[in-house]
Amino acid sequence: MVRRRRRCGRCEKRFTTYERAEIALPWVIKRSGTRVEFDVSKMRASMRLALKKRQVSIEQLEAAIERIQEKLLACGEREVPTTRIGELVLAELRHIDKVAYVRFASVYRSFEDVDEFSRLIGDI
Repeated sequence: MVRRRRRCGRCEKRFTTYERAEIALPWVIKRSGTRVEFDVSKMRASMRLALKKRQVSIEQLEAAIERIQEKLLACGEREVPTTRIGELVLAELRHIDKVAYVRFASVYRSFEDVDEFSRLIGDI
């Protein structure tokens, strides 16, 4: 954020303005093929659900969300599939909390049986 001191052309009074760059995150291509704007609140809600009752601070969660957004911006693409975002979330959760990682993966990958859980836990 940039802070600027300015002067009114009419009354000559000084005032402060704050400027910040708008970040254009890519559009999201859903599994159905529809395109929607990236909504960080949806991602935050799903990560919070996976982290429910876990000893992870809000700062850790927000830092992870920031890293995901930076990766999306760095890719330079105008559109990204939901699968790409899901994999980025999984990677962050794996570093933050293993239980949250398994919770998110079980829903994201639609586990059907216990064997899929054991394979995932074996990979950790």
